[in-house]
Amino acid sequence: MTSNSRSDRGEPRSRPLRVVIVGPCTSGKSTLARALVARGYDARSLAQEHSSIRRMHLRHDPDVLVYLDVSYPEIRLRRPISWGPDRLKRAKERLAPAREDAHLYVHTDGKGPGRVLEEVLEYLEGGARRAKPTRGSA
Repeated sequence: MTSNSRSDRGEPRSRPLRVVIVGPCTSGKSTLARALVARGYDARSLAQEHSSIRRMHLRHDPDVLVYLDVSYPEIRLRRPISWGPDRLKRAKERLAPAREDAHLYVHTDGKGPGRVLEEVLEYLEGGARRAKPTRGSA
C-alpha cells in the first residue's frame, strides 16, 4: 500500500501500511513478509512464538496484524524437523494473545505462498481492517 492510500479514518496515509505477521515456525511468515515488502507494504515477520512477552506484537505498532497458522503434519511436509507436536502446542500457547488481537487469521495448511499472499492482499486491499489492538486490551 503506497503513501497515497487512506487510513481507516479516510485520511491520506503518510507512510506504507505496517503489517506485522505472527504465527508458529514454518507457517510462512518470512515468505509472506518478503512478498508484501515487494508490493510496497511495511511488512515484517515476528518470531513471537519464541518469546514469553505476551503482546510483543504491539511493540511494532501494526496497522494490521496477520496470524498465520499451520498444523504439525503440514510442518513435517514442508521441512524436516527434529521436534515434536508438544513444541508446536507450546508455541501456539505463547501466540494466543496475538491470535486474539489479529485482524486476519489464515490457516496455511495445503496452501502455497501465492495463495496465502492472495488471501492477505484481498483483506488489505479490501479495506476490511478493524481498529488496531491496544495495550489496554491485554
